Order: sequence, then structure tokens, then C-alpha cells
Amino acid sequence: MDTLSVKKIDNSYRPIKSFRDLEVYRNTYKLMLKVIREILPKLPDSERYDLKDQLNRSCKAIPRLIAEGYGKRHQKAGFQKYLDDALGECNETIVSLEQCRDIYQINKTLVGELVDGYDKSARQLYKLSRAWSQFKNRPT
Repeated sequence: MDTLSVKKIDNSYRPIKSFRDLEVYRNTYKLMLKVIREILPKLPDSERYDLKDQLNRSCKAIPRLIAEGYGKRHQKAGFQKYLDDALGECNETIVSLEQCRDIYQINKTLVGELVDGYDKSARQLYKLSRAWSQFKNRPT
């Protein structure tokens, strides 16, 4: 049976059975919770319809896109499209977090950790997209 596998902590591999098995999904979900709980409440009300709203939407979109794309993994380019969109949302989230840090002086250490987390997630999304493309396009 053809399956894509993910590495577990003990260096063994197991098949991906759900989007929840993807480390990038789990990481972006945790990052999203931190942004919503620890960054958004610190933004001023004047950003309610701009930076606050945009950051709220972009950080929530990433795990959603991964989950939705995984549901369309049977389509030749379906999963890749959603992974590409999630990568774009990661980049947008990074810019918004840097704006929070630079404009409003919001916890520079926390923002740095979040930016690093989203940067790592963006790299994971890129690598997953490439791996999925090779997996889906190999001869059967």
C-alpha cells in the first residue's frame, strides 16, 4: 500500500492517517492559540479592523488550509494548492507580528518566538509540498 509517512520522536516512521498527524498542522495550531491569547489582546482598539483583524484571520487560516487541503489530497494538485496558500498565510502572519512588535512594542521576545515558529512552519509547508508532489507523481 502506498502511504506517505511521518517521522515520530523515536525516529520511527508511521503512516499519515489524518491531517492531525502532520507536525506542521500541530505546530501552526499551537502558534495560532498563542497569537490569539497573548498578542491580539495587547493591540489597541484602533487596530480592531486592520492589523488585529488581519492577524486574527491569517493565523487561523494556516491550520484550516492544511486540514482542508489534506481532505483533497486525492486530487493531483489539490493538496499543493492549499499548502501554497498556507505558506502565504504564514508569511502574512510573520509580517503582521513584526508590525505588532515594531509599531506597538508588543513583547519582543514573544513576537520573536512566534516569528521563528511561523518561519519554521513555512519551511515545513514548502518541504511537505515538495514531498507530496514527488509522492503523488511517482510511477505506480
